[in-house]
Amino acid sequence: MGHLTHDKDEVYRLLAERISRSPEGAPINENLMEILHRLFTESEAQVGSKFPLLPMTLEQITGITGIKGEQLKTVLDGMADKGLVLDIPRKDIVYYMLAPVVIGFFEYTFMRVRDNVNMKDLAELFQSYFHDKEVRDEISRSDTKMMRTVVYERLIPLAVETEVLTYERAGEIIRQSGGGAISICPCRHKAAHLGKACEAPLEVCTSMGSAAEWVIRRGMGKPATVDDLLRVLDETEKLGLVHNCDNVMNKPAYMCHCCSCCCVILTGIKEFGTYVTHPSNFIPALESENCVGCGTCTSRCPIEAITMQDDGNGTEIPVVNKEICIGCGVCASGCPTGALTMSRRPVLHVPPRNTREKFIRMAREKGRV
Repeated sequence: MGHLTHDKDEVYRLLAERISRSPEGAPINENLMEILHRLFTESEAQVGSKFPLLPMTLEQITGITGIKGEQLKTVLDGMADKGLVLDIPRKDIVYYMLAPVVIGFFEYTFMRVRDNVNMKDLAELFQSYFHDKEVRDEISRSDTKMMRTVVYERLIPLAVETEVLTYERAGEIIRQSGGGAISICPCRHKAAHLGKACEAPLEVCTSMGSAAEWVIRRGMGKPATVDDLLRVLDETEKLGLVHNCDNVMNKPAYMCHCCSCCCVILTGIKEFGTYVTHPSNFIPALESENCVGCGTCTSRCPIEAITMQDDGNGTEIPVVNKEICIGCGVCASGCPTGALTMSRRPVLHVPPRNTREKFIRMAREKGRV
């Protein structure tokens, strides 16, 4: 393959070093190396190790690798089929970008059923990788998070209805997307291979816009209309799942509907206190005169941010830990008496305008630019 010749171990080490430089970060350890060996062929690892951080054309990659155009395109198409590379058409030119670990080839590996890799083996490796403290700390350490939590739209108070912008409304995000794709939830699929699957539905992972077009083109999801995506939104709210969305203001690429038992994001918060999602602009508020002390909210909270405490008069009421609450609205939606409502936070989160701004912020906050 052109002039790319290295010792095999060095090839994968160079690939790992390149992936670790992404804005999201990916600390290199034994689990990551094992994952890369299983997902990338040696020739794919050689090509991947040469990718810069910015998207490139086929001609630019040819210049870097020395591999002829048609041969290189075959390699890149194979990598895109596996979710290792994103091929992004812009007008008449296709740009290629190496997928990070998250949001990237972890999700693209488990967004579908595959029989050409050992899924159980990969599930165990990814589980171990995400449970590593260095990995958790690196992925979550920037102030700009990869994702943001979106409150249940029907819980937005009438008093602030006119102030709430489109990017804060899950339904409006979907309507403006014009439709998208539905895929298998990667986290629940991974959990299934570990024998830990819950009863939440699998086919609810939502992609939108150009991301959905890519997911469909590469066989990782099926086309979905706006109505299809809104049905998923409604179904997952009834089940008490959390809406976590791409942390951008304009044209979010994806929206996850997360459970507290399988989701990498929520288990990271609940078990380790590490956040890769920014809380919504809402927080639960208690109307104590309506509270019957049933504790439903505590059992529904996906990250255990609510506890029942004595109010000083011998009555137990829910107390929200506002320092860790993500403002999803799952608690308030299940309150049988309407005692819990969602109120505006005093300081509002304004997400980056687009993906480029998000990644620049993340890289800057981690000292990479």
